[in-house]
Amino acid sequence: MQHLNWRHQTKIRDHSAETNLFLRRVLIAFAVLLVMVTILLVTLAHLQIFSYGYYNTKSNKNRIEIIPVPPNRGIIYDRNGIPLAINNTIYQLNITPDKISNLNAQLDELRTLVDLTDEDIENFQKERRGYKAHRPVPLKDNLTQQEIARFVVNQHRFPFVNITGNQHRYYPYGSALTHVLGYVSKINNQDKARLEEEDKLSDYVGTPNIGKIGIERFYEDLLHGTPGYEEVEVNNRGKIVRQLNHNPPLAGEDIYLTIDLNLQLYIQKLLAGRKGAVVAIDPNNGEVLALVSSPSYDPNLFVGGISSAKYKALLEDPDKPLFNRAMLGTYPPASTVKPFIAVSALSEGVITPKTVVSDPGYWQLPGTEKRFRDWLRWGHGKVDVTKSLEESVDTYYYQVAYDLGIDRLYFWMNKFGYGERTGIDISPNEESRGILPSREWKMGRYKQPWLQGDTIPVGIGQGYWTATPVQLAKALTIMVNDGKSYIPHLLKQTRSDLLNEDNFPPSPAAALKVDTTLAGLINEKYWQIAKDGMYKVMFGTRGTARKIYAGSPYKAAGKSGTAQVYGLKADEIYNASQIPEHLRDHALFIAFAPYDKPKIAIAVVLENGGSGSSKGGAFAKRILDYYLLGDDDVKISESILNMRQGD
Repeated sequence: MQHLNWRHQTKIRDHSAETNLFLRRVLIAFAVLLVMVTILLVTLAHLQIFSYGYYNTKSNKNRIEIIPVPPNRGIIYDRNGIPLAINNTIYQLNITPDKISNLNAQLDELRTLVDLTDEDIENFQKERRGYKAHRPVPLKDNLTQQEIARFVVNQHRFPFVNITGNQHRYYPYGSALTHVLGYVSKINNQDKARLEEEDKLSDYVGTPNIGKIGIERFYEDLLHGTPGYEEVEVNNRGKIVRQLNHNPPLAGEDIYLTIDLNLQLYIQKLLAGRKGAVVAIDPNNGEVLALVSSPSYDPNLFVGGISSAKYKALLEDPDKPLFNRAMLGTYPPASTVKPFIAVSALSEGVITPKTVVSDPGYWQLPGTEKRFRDWLRWGHGKVDVTKSLEESVDTYYYQVAYDLGIDRLYFWMNKFGYGERTGIDISPNEESRGILPSREWKMGRYKQPWLQGDTIPVGIGQGYWTATPVQLAKALTIMVNDGKSYIPHLLKQTRSDLLNEDNFPPSPAAALKVDTTLAGLINEKYWQIAKDGMYKVMFGTRGTARKIYAGSPYKAAGKSGTAQVYGLKADEIYNASQIPEHLRDHALFIAFAPYDKPKIAIAVVLENGGSGSSKGGAFAKRILDYYLLGDDDVKISESILNMRQGD
């Protein structure tokens, strides 16, 4: 019985079922394999055929780099072809920080080879924020030959550090031309924002510097040029293996200025140790021959980035070397305005060539006890318009100002360019308008109405009136040209212009546009009356500057001005030796020469320099002598330099 049960419980294998199961598994495995092979083939087709261009580009980006090549900046020359701003090759240490695991340790090692200061490291950390990942960042500029040699020997220790040669702006005449040329310096966030707004940012890829002030900024578009690029193959360490393509940059335009370098240097030498400014213009076309502000500073300090300590020293210098006195300095024009007021009064019929005023040494405002004093306490006696200029008679112009009134004074003086920028080719924020007072101006500034007493000092260029040296020079050229006005300008031509001409062509057409409005408003004989009076300032028997110009081999005309820094009390006598230097009078002088065929017109301002006729006049004569005679050693006796003789 038990035997029967055992046989009943034993299963017999079903080979047919097992074979079917095996076949099903093989088919499933084959199907899975087929699907996987299909997916692989589709993926390969996608990568190799349909997406070839995309992945090929990505591959090339890992292997190929586009390196921007900055253009050489245009050279700046003076009118005679002497280079004033050039490009020197300097060597720069660059590091790719993103590829270095321990950057601080690498920097410490580099300190043993090159003179890396804490400020260099600080600047580097600031710079790297503006650079794309895996791009080399400048670490130190202007490496010495010794530093280069030490690094080259040890370069195998620094796979992600290299040295490159770059163009570096250099100003060979240092501080002599800073307030004309300005300077270039590192592009900051404000520059980037402005360039982006002007859609020019792409032109500055790879360019570290941009013009900040002066000619460098105003003519930035001319000087900068167009960048190029290099297409290079790099290895896994980012080092260049070979060059694949090269598109050269287009250098910036070389430009020639109207500046006469020798005259500029001579004036700077005369101004050494003084605070002041001189502007010299060719009255025949408005070309600026010299524009000097003293003291000045070396623009080369800013090119590679000025240190905090040096910049602070410049900012805190009490003589303010950063301040462009020729363009931004505003001073009472004083008696230099008398010729222009005389012409205006003649045109308005307020005076005639024969009008005579009696000068007792003061002028009294009608209906009041207020007296305005003349510089000569006992007066000049009977004075006509020519004598009023020759002897600089204040009382004559008090009366003229009273008769003209502030509205007509404003109208005419504005025609001579006062109260407006001159239009010189420097950025508008680098030139002051000065102040030409009017009723509207006083109400806007002080919320007070104009008073009759406010008008009187305006007649001698005092009161609220202030002007810049470049305004004084422009107004003088208008006088020289009998009312024709040229815009003062510093650009003479570009190299492209020069290559198209055998000789220097005329000044730029835009600058030579002549405004003849004033010439049409004033009778020609009135211009001559004013200029005759200015001639007698220097060569008349009673001229305020006659002693200085006695025996001069050329004839000239001019007008002095002594600008008060503070008002004297009714019974106070001015004594320069008893007051602090910063409260002493400013000395001003305007002049042109030769008288018959003028070649030069100058405006001189000596801050706290004293008498306009003696100090200013003597200073102007040395400049005229140098320019017209080539005399660089004019001797002025101390008695003449120290005399106080009117304005």
